[in-house]
Amino acid sequence: MDRLNGSPDGAETIVETDIPARLDRLPWGRFHWLVVAALGITWILDGLEVTLAGTLSGALKASPVLQFSNSDVGLAGSAYLAGAVLGALFFGWLTDRLGRKKLFFITLGVYLVATAATAFSWNLWTFMLCRFLTGAGIGGEYAAINSTIQELIPARVRGWTDLVINGSFWVGAALGAFGAIVLLDPAVIDPEWGWRAAFLSGALLALIILFMRMWLPESPRWLMTHGRAPEAEAVVAGIEARLRAEGHVLDDGPFPKVRLAARRGTRLAEVAETLLTRYRQRTAVGLTLMAAQAFFYNAIFFTYALVLTDFYGIPSSHVGWYILPFAAGNVLGPLLLGRLFDTLGRRPMIVFTYAMSGVLLAATGALFAAGVLTATTQTLAWMVIFFFASAAASSAYLTVSENFPLEIRALAIAIFYAIGTGIGGVAGPWLFGALIDTGSRLSLLSGYLLGAGLMLAAAVVMALYGIAAERRPLEEVSRPLSFRD
Repeated sequence: MDRLNGSPDGAETIVETDIPARLDRLPWGRFHWLVVAALGITWILDGLEVTLAGTLSGALKASPVLQFSNSDVGLAGSAYLAGAVLGALFFGWLTDRLGRKKLFFITLGVYLVATAATAFSWNLWTFMLCRFLTGAGIGGEYAAINSTIQELIPARVRGWTDLVINGSFWVGAALGAFGAIVLLDPAVIDPEWGWRAAFLSGALLALIILFMRMWLPESPRWLMTHGRAPEAEAVVAGIEARLRAEGHVLDDGPFPKVRLAARRGTRLAEVAETLLTRYRQRTAVGLTLMAAQAFFYNAIFFTYALVLTDFYGIPSSHVGWYILPFAAGNVLGPLLLGRLFDTLGRRPMIVFTYAMSGVLLAATGALFAAGVLTATTQTLAWMVIFFFASAAASSAYLTVSENFPLEIRALAIAIFYAIGTGIGGVAGPWLFGALIDTGSRLSLLSGYLLGAGLMLAAAVVMALYGIAAERRPLEEVSRPLSFRD
């Protein structure tokens, strides 16, 4: 139960609460499945958007209106990522100030309008602007959703849940690939209208998600740090009542309590001091993991279709068939490996998945340069690589979202996502697009080796400096800034 105590001089309000312990002791129930479904939708949207950008690249190049080059396709991908970077920073800051739930609707609304507008682009610059705004909406969702996952899911399954939700990106990728197969088929629809309809499908999905989000509660942990203890208590009591109605037996306590000083927000100077001084080692680890996986993923996946069309002669209308098995490997990785992040632990599993991703990409790149792969064997190789890389990338988000204090969690996620993506992601699609334009397999191999080297370096950094956060309460992994003894 919660209690608010005003200090004698009225300068500080103390919230004494057992909410964190009560949330962590909950059995897994229908509520948690609903959280996974409603929040995982965001990654489905992102997967849909990224896949559409890749699978539609051939149609965008062939469009009599747009007439994109390979470099234009890569530039548009970079515009999407640049929007995601800035959107994450701005909306992440708002998420810590205004709450998780409000931002769910704001960021989804930005995405919905922007992706619908993409369908009506008439040149490179309007297309890039719409992609930039679409990315801003998705980037904002990252901060709100990853923080909410951490704050609602019990500690004992936090790793697996986070990885599975982040891995749902590839469900969207499969939807995007299948949609492209249908919408780029000249027998079904004129390709010039097909790529436009593909982007409108993303807006339609977002409209459905707006209604799904209605039932999501505000994070009780966010409410308690903002002095709204009665609201936080009501949310947790409602979850407990729902689980009891399902037949679960809940421990009635008593539970350990924490004492927090309520605050409206956190000064940016305090954010900087926390990241650069108090937790500078964690900051270095988080940036390394995020930058490596961002370059690895975005550089390769944004130009996936170009490799198939330019080097293997696959028609753009058939690219979706090659993305479906690739997406399956990405979904299965977090799903099958995720439990090990909670049992064997964060550090050994993150090191293993990052290192395997790097080694396998370097080996596959060498085979590609030697010309011994076909489109089918290339796809199978990528499927195996990204079985591990998907778990690795998801674990980067897990790391930065649980290793920093509650009061700056959303902004910290946004900062790491923004810097990591800015360093590793924005330049990647453009670089790989330029390498593909050379028509040289050896040139493209150099890009693959760079991506592999970054993943191996990240594995070393995690092995040396990572922390064990598995099965530990968030307040123990990183004590809240407002904690009072």
